[in-house]
Amino acid sequence: MTMKTSITLLRAATLGLSLALPTLPALATGPALKSDAPVALNFVNADIEAVSRAMGNLLGRNILVDPRVKGTITLYAEQPLKAQDAFAQYLAALRGLGFSVVDVAGILKVLPEADAKLQATTVAVDELKVRGDQILTQVFLLKHENANNLVAVLRPLVNVNNTINANPGNNSLVITDYADNLKRIAKIVAALDSPASSDVEVVPLQHAVASDIAGLVQKLGEGAAIPGAAPGAGGTTSVIADPRANTLILRAPNAARLEALKTLVQKLDRPGGGATGGIHVVYLKNADAAKLAQVLRAAFGAQSSGSSGGSSSGALGFAAAVGAAAQPQMPNLANAGNNTGAGSAAATAPVAQSAGPSTGGFIQADPSTNSLIITAPEPLYKQVRAVIEQLDGRRAQVYVEAMIVKVDASRSAQFGIQWQNLFGDKGDGSIVGAGTNFGSGNSNIINLTSAIAGGRTAAGTALAQGGAPGGLNLGVLKKFGEFYTLGALANFLEQEGGGNILSMPNLVALDNEEAKIVVGQNVPFVTGSFTNTGTGAGGTVNPFQTVERKDVGLVLRVKSQIGEGGAIRMVVYQELSSIGSQSAQGPITNKNSVETTVTVDNNDLLVLGGLMQDEYTDGNSGVPVLSKIPLLGNLFKGENRKRTKSNLMIFLRPVIMRTADDSNRLTLDRYDQIRAEQVQAQPAATLLLPDTGAPQLPKPVPKSTGPVAP
Repeated sequence: MTMKTSITLLRAATLGLSLALPTLPALATGPALKSDAPVALNFVNADIEAVSRAMGNLLGRNILVDPRVKGTITLYAEQPLKAQDAFAQYLAALRGLGFSVVDVAGILKVLPEADAKLQATTVAVDELKVRGDQILTQVFLLKHENANNLVAVLRPLVNVNNTINANPGNNSLVITDYADNLKRIAKIVAALDSPASSDVEVVPLQHAVASDIAGLVQKLGEGAAIPGAAPGAGGTTSVIADPRANTLILRAPNAARLEALKTLVQKLDRPGGGATGGIHVVYLKNADAAKLAQVLRAAFGAQSSGSSGGSSSGALGFAAAVGAAAQPQMPNLANAGNNTGAGSAAATAPVAQSAGPSTGGFIQADPSTNSLIITAPEPLYKQVRAVIEQLDGRRAQVYVEAMIVKVDASRSAQFGIQWQNLFGDKGDGSIVGAGTNFGSGNSNIINLTSAIAGGRTAAGTALAQGGAPGGLNLGVLKKFGEFYTLGALANFLEQEGGGNILSMPNLVALDNEEAKIVVGQNVPFVTGSFTNTGTGAGGTVNPFQTVERKDVGLVLRVKSQIGEGGAIRMVVYQELSSIGSQSAQGPITNKNSVETTVTVDNNDLLVLGGLMQDEYTDGNSGVPVLSKIPLLGNLFKGENRKRTKSNLMIFLRPVIMRTADDSNRLTLDRYDQIRAEQVQAQPAATLLLPDTGAPQLPKPVPKSTGPVAP
């Protein structure tokens, strides 16, 4: 049968049949068809677009063919098929040619397989109802298994042109693929996403210390050391020590593995062979050995004073707790060589009597290895070990960022007219003088007249050294002989000034430890002096001064204590000082400081204090009576006004860093910030100067690759 005959038969069948896919909405483009009417397929090397039009008439749907879809297709069936089966065979044939059909806004589109995943609009979250070779997207919401873990498992099952992605936010998988393949993947996901049969058991220890063997059991449980375990199969095996009850909490993925862990613990929980003679060495991970030794001696010494009336220190309290008859007592190791005949008290003491920080005692610190040497019987050691386990935890750190903001603004103005010696002549027997003098220093007319009368050299020197007042100066000069004198001076001046200072000191300190940062100068201040003014014959004079050096600049001292819920109690001292004017006794320092104790939440900004100052001053100098005359009085007076505003605020923001990742993240952020500043500060290239470059931090590298030399 030819292609023309096949199309004719198919169209003839559509005239008396009404058939559509039950899972797809119908868009009638031709006469209604009956779903039970069979259809004969016999397309051999037919054009894809022509077959798609015929299939659209059969289904009552619009089927659009992408211009990139070219070629021929073969559809053949020995027996007549239902329309749904005919459409499924049509989809399968397109898939074999590298094309796919997607439903976009009710219209079926024939697209290249690589582009079909981008236009598939049908998204299913629950059970997928569509079947066949149509491209769809399905979302799998996982309840137990990790979505990222399943991506590696399911990736080989998804068509190479389609996608599978994990969404860690809600632990879900988003897969775009053919409908039939999605149904197969759904069954696999349902089988894998099942609750883990994790078993937990608490194993009490009789002889060993839980904290000592927990790490060993964990390492052995993570590999093939346990019978029946494959290498790397122990990812879900965990061992946690509970020092309070001296027990191990075991968790394993199945009962067999849990039983293997219990067997391993029983083998390790054996009484000691006595080789160490009751001496135990505990290597600390975080705490300071010397400080922790003092704390432990003080803590257990307090127990002993309550049970024995305070007559003994150190380990006597443990003797009461353990029972002298229950355990053979150990001699005092510190005094074993000197107490052979000292009586039964020394012989029955379980450990050394001295609780001193560095001599004797049942707990001795070794600073070189940061470890504790504990001499005690097994029950006693378990008590001490439980306390050590709780105190030897990683301490959080606090990053403190302070912000000191100081904004100053000032505005001043002055006006004055001065007269001096304007009457008289050098030929007269006498000169009548009159004048007004306002101000001091450079603004005084007499000082300026003396400089001008000293000649050109003196006048030039005076002017070069700032001998004239600032602003606009109008003067009247009068000549006496060969010299000029200043007869009148009018001065007009207006000034504005301001300052904006932002200082941001920051530092990191351990929880409950004090930290300090100083940025400034160490300035000497004279506190005393000696001068020998009278010496005898042949005597010498050795004058000297005693000085005290003080830090001048920015000082931040803080001690942080982390509480429950992220609240931080902080004892803060903040100082901002600078060198001001000089006096006969030495320099004068300007100092702004605040010392307080506050509580602030993690990563919150808190204002510690501040000062807002607004100061206004004015002055008026003039000749009595004359300066009061309206308008004319301005010739006989001088005025000045000044207003100064100063704003100082001190802010503080603490950030808690509990883990190494927190510290690394903050450090890398500050590292990148200062490195970016260095990159911007690199010198520009010029033709006249060589490119010497400037120091620059190296790029940060992952910890696994090691440091890179600058």
